[in-house]
Amino acid sequence: MFACVHNAGRSQMAAALFNQLANPSLARAESAGTKPGHAVHPEVVAAMAEIDLDLSTASPRMLTPELARQAQMIVTMGCGDECPVVPGARRDDWPLDDPKGRTPAEVRRIRDEIRRRVADLIQREGWLR
Repeated sequence: MFACVHNAGRSQMAAALFNQLANPSLARAESAGTKPGHAVHPEVVAAMAEIDLDLSTASPRMLTPELARQAQMIVTMGCGDECPVVPGARRDDWPLDDPKGRTPAEVRRIRDEIRRRVADLIQREGWLR
């Protein structure tokens, strides 16, 4: 589970990249937010389209305690104490800039940092395709 506040940027990018890179028979990612927005940020949709990942129909959703309990691992991105603690789930925090309102170059930099972190996580956990 990738979680941020609005589920309209960082966590959406992370889940899409994870599902592109990981072996789907070993692991699958979802994303959610503590205060979901109305839509994925347009600058995020554009940056992800550049690498052939379509987030144009993705919808932000609420990170409920029930949804969080389904996760084996929760990676938070800026939601801090608002993200639920789930007994038994591993947790990591990635301090990443919010892409909302950023220039295309800044959003690409954030996207590429997320891709690097996701690839490292998949490699470390043995979830490669």
